[in-house]
Amino acid sequence: MSKITAAITAVGGYVPEYVLTNQILETMVDTNDEWIVTRTGIRERRILKEEGKGTSYLAIQAAKDLLEKSNTDPKDIDMVILATATPDMPVAVTGVYVASEIGAVNAFSYDLIAACSSFLFGMSTAAKYIESGRYKKVLLIGADKMSSIIDYEDRATCIIFGDGAGAVLFEPNEEGFGVQDEFLRTDGVGRPHLKIDAGGSILPASAETVANKQHYVFQDGRTVFKFAVSNMAEVSEKIMERNGLSGDDVHWLVPHQANKRIIDATANRMNLPEEKVMINIDKYGNTTSATLPLCLNDYEKQLKKGDNIVFAAFGGGFTWGSLYLKWAYNSN
Repeated sequence: MSKITAAITAVGGYVPEYVLTNQILETMVDTNDEWIVTRTGIRERRILKEEGKGTSYLAIQAAKDLLEKSNTDPKDIDMVILATATPDMPVAVTGVYVASEIGAVNAFSYDLIAACSSFLFGMSTAAKYIESGRYKKVLLIGADKMSSIIDYEDRATCIIFGDGAGAVLFEPNEEGFGVQDEFLRTDGVGRPHLKIDAGGSILPASAETVANKQHYVFQDGRTVFKFAVSNMAEVSEKIMERNGLSGDDVHWLVPHQANKRIIDATANRMNLPEEKVMINIDKYGNTTSATLPLCLNDYEKQLKKGDNIVFAAFGGGFTWGSLYLKWAYNSN
C-alpha cells in the first residue's frame, strides 16, 4: 500500500468589501502613501465594518466559498481547524461555531493560535491527522479580524493590518502529492516585541487597561523586522537544502504577507525570481492567519498538478517556519 500523504484538494477565500486605502489613512494618522508603499508594499487593506461580526463571519464566508467551488458536502468533513489570532471571544472556541454554521455536523473542531504562523502550523497539524489514516477530510481555515485589535492612532501598526480569511481542504493522497516536509521553529525571546499587554490572565481587562489602550497590538517594528527577515529566509533555504531543491525546482513561494521587503529577502535567499512569488500584500495588507490561504485562493488558477510549493511564515512569540508541498490538482 502506498504511503498516505495530505494533499490540498480545494481552496476558498473571503475579504470584506470596505477598502481602507493609504489615502484614507493619511486623514487618520500622520503618514503618507509613499512612505507606506516604500516600507511595506501595502496600498490598501480590507476592513470588516459591520457591527456584531467577528472573525467567525470571515471564516464562515471563506469556508462556504470553498465548499461551493469544490462541491463538497459539509457533512463529509471530519475536522475543522481554525487558525486565528483574533477569536470571537475567550473560552467559547470560535472554530466550533464556524463548523456548526457551515453544516459540518460530523466534524470536531478547535482553534489554533500561533500569531502570523497560525495557518502554517495548522497545515502541519492537518497533515498529521490525514496521514494517520483516521481522517479523510480536514478543513483548515485561516481568519483574522485584525481591525478589532488595532489602534488607528498608532501609525506603527494601523498601516499594516487588514481583515480576511482563507480556507483549504486536506484529503489523503497516494500519488505522492501534498505535504512533503516541514521545518517549524519557536523562540520565547520574541514575547516582548509583538503582543497585546492586557486582556489575558496576567493583566485582566479593567477600566484602567482600556483607558491606557493596552488591548491593542504593540509592535517593536525594527526588532520584529530583523528577526523576520533572517528567520523566514533561513528556514526556506533550509527546507530546500533538505529536499534537494534548487531555485529552478521550486515553482512557487507562498510567503506570509507581512512586508514586501521581507518577502523579497526570502525570495532572494531561495534564488527565486519575482514571478515565482505569490504576492497580494498590496491589496490586503497583513491579514495574519489568512495571508497564506488567500494567496492560494488568488493564484489557484495558475497552479498545476505537481508544482513544488514552499510556504514560509513568521509571527509573534516568536513563531516561524517553512513547509514544502506538492500541488495535487489542475485548477482549469
